[in-house]
Amino acid sequence: MPKNEITITIDGQKVKAKPGTTVLRAAQEAGIYIPFLCDHPDLTPLGQCRLCVVKIEGEEDFPLACKTEVAQGMVVITETPELRESRHEALAKMLAEHPHACLDCWRRERCSPFDVCLRTVAVDQHCVICPKNGHCEFQRLVDYVGVGGEITYTPKGYNAVLRDNPFYERNYDLCVLCGRCVRICRDVRGVGVYVLDDEENPTRVDTVNGGSVAESGCRFCFACVEVCPTGAIVDWVSQDRIYENREGYIVPCSDACPAHIDIPRYVNYVAQGKYGEALAVIREKVPFPGSLGRVCIHPCEQACRRSDLNEPISIKELKRVAADRGDEQWRAGSKAAASTGKKVAVVGAGPAGLTAGYYLAKAGHSVVVFEALPEPGGMMRVGIPEYRLPRDVLAAEIDVIREAGVEIKTDTRVESVDSLLQKGYDAVFLGIGAHQGTKIGVDGEELPGVMDGATFLREANLGRKVDIKGKVAVIGGGNAAIDAARVSLRVGADEVIIVYRRTRAEMPAALEEIEDALDEGIQIVFLAAPSKITQSNGKLNLECVRMRLGEPDASGRRRPVPINGSEYTTEFDTIIAAIGQVPSVPEQFELKTGRGSTIQVNRQSMETSKTGVFAGGDCVSGAASVIEAIAAGRAAACSIDRYLGGSGIIDEVLAPVEEASGWLGKDEGFADRGRFEEHLISREERLKGFAEAKPCLAEDKARAEAGRCLRCDLRLKITEAPLAPPVVKPVPVLEVAAEV
Repeated sequence: MPKNEITITIDGQKVKAKPGTTVLRAAQEAGIYIPFLCDHPDLTPLGQCRLCVVKIEGEEDFPLACKTEVAQGMVVITETPELRESRHEALAKMLAEHPHACLDCWRRERCSPFDVCLRTVAVDQHCVICPKNGHCEFQRLVDYVGVGGEITYTPKGYNAVLRDNPFYERNYDLCVLCGRCVRICRDVRGVGVYVLDDEENPTRVDTVNGGSVAESGCRFCFACVEVCPTGAIVDWVSQDRIYENREGYIVPCSDACPAHIDIPRYVNYVAQGKYGEALAVIREKVPFPGSLGRVCIHPCEQACRRSDLNEPISIKELKRVAADRGDEQWRAGSKAAASTGKKVAVVGAGPAGLTAGYYLAKAGHSVVVFEALPEPGGMMRVGIPEYRLPRDVLAAEIDVIREAGVEIKTDTRVESVDSLLQKGYDAVFLGIGAHQGTKIGVDGEELPGVMDGATFLREANLGRKVDIKGKVAVIGGGNAAIDAARVSLRVGADEVIIVYRRTRAEMPAALEEIEDALDEGIQIVFLAAPSKITQSNGKLNLECVRMRLGEPDASGRRRPVPINGSEYTTEFDTIIAAIGQVPSVPEQFELKTGRGSTIQVNRQSMETSKTGVFAGGDCVSGAASVIEAIAAGRAAACSIDRYLGGSGIIDEVLAPVEEASGWLGKDEGFADRGRFEEHLISREERLKGFAEAKPCLAEDKARAEAGRCLRCDLRLKITEAPLAPPVVKPVPVLEVAAEV
């Protein structure tokens, strides 16, 4: 027997354990259940519940298994009539002050939530009211131990449920004084929000200063929620989503990210000043960290739970910090598989195509990307102005893709996918984007001086001459419209007016982009829509009709309704229609297309109507975002790799594999700390050209901003307490008499 191992006997079963292990933990590791409540795998023993009593040969008393360490040759018995009686007594003390008759109700398993309760219990004690009903650790324990006699419920008298924060509520009438919340907050998180009024003989749990949890220094990490066995502390979100993807609702930022980047992990690295590690985490999922750090639509921030407290974490800005300040340590973990001998053609060098090509090359396939434009990058290159996404940032990230073995052929238009297959390519991925501007649908839009936003931005971003002067109208309310308006000011316009048919509240453009445009002097006319364009004396006459908002449409936004007789006309030199883009799919591709000229694919495999031809990004979804296109490229790479005989696994481990510390510590003013931002360069400097408009977040601000993170991910690191075995034949119990 190894020197660091002890053998004991539990209920006739030989169990090996390390010195210092408690009897309870040794039993749990051997799959033997001993009733408990106040104990938890991540916490030091308290011994408050007195349910884990056991019989040890040679001892008269019944020691607590959670506080008794194993000894060589120890013989433990977990079930005797005396032990059962002792547990009944301990449980009776808890049940005497614990509401809801659900714990011993004989109708529980067949009771509909909307049935009339046949028990003589108050409405506020009905089992369906309890947030833990049906998945309660305490309920399983009571089923297993049983109730040894009639118990009268006497309310503690707290009455009110405490809702002093936007995340969870505290109902101390449900508290059984197990002390788990106190210990995990104090001993594991290092915060110490909660205290027992008396650890030896407690009567209640309270905050350390008797005030709100925020006033007591709460970091809102939800550890107390996670370990509470009764629902005395319950998360408002998770209580209604217990059957959903647990990781998704607990870490909503990563779940909302189309590429599922491990956001809490890289944000925590930024908080520590470990920018190289942060960049490595991001690169595990995407090949464009610097670009995304500037132009991502950041759905993660919309999902960030910190926004319920005050403002969301500046996740996009922190991604840029990691990309701009991080070193290249990620390269050490970046590996490529041996050559498979398979060839893949990628049509379109946008975010979807380049991402798919990158991961397919790393999977060992030979990849050639065909791009019709003179520069790779797709909409990142020709749709997004340089003041938002500098060319050198994008070019450097494309160079990394080339280094992975991806060959990019620009100025090469593909008109037939069959011809690629005939040339020996084993699979084809179409990431051709949505580059064709949408028509307004009014008379006169074919006149000289009227152009679509996609064409205008493409020409301007490629450095080609665009005839812009005088007064310019931009039709639309999305980011493309804002970009077109701001670029117009930089290439010759004297005045720019955006015309949008809804109000500012409905504009799909990013709020910061709208504010930047207004700061640059661009005007926005709301509740107006073009109805006709005419030309006279070398000028364009834009007739618009005033609108009012009606009922919501399919997008959820209120539908604009024309106001009869409200037409008015304004004179412009140029009109740019930036109301959207659609894909332009060559007929020779001979693929099934759907609404908006998008390519139809199998949503699981991303394969088109042609075998071996896959598609993703804007050409499938319609005009969307860079991060959505990247996510589509990743998904396509997985499917194509499987199609070619691979595993379809493209995930990488580029950052150090470290066990996250659960320690947070006290942080004065944490709850009130606002979002850190960097200011734009001056308006005058911005309008001189296309220099990047927003500097990278300063290091001190970046670390402070990352430190605002609630660390929701730490909740997933908390060990789940072992549940009592389900009782096949419930132990006969006496009905609890309730006082109404």
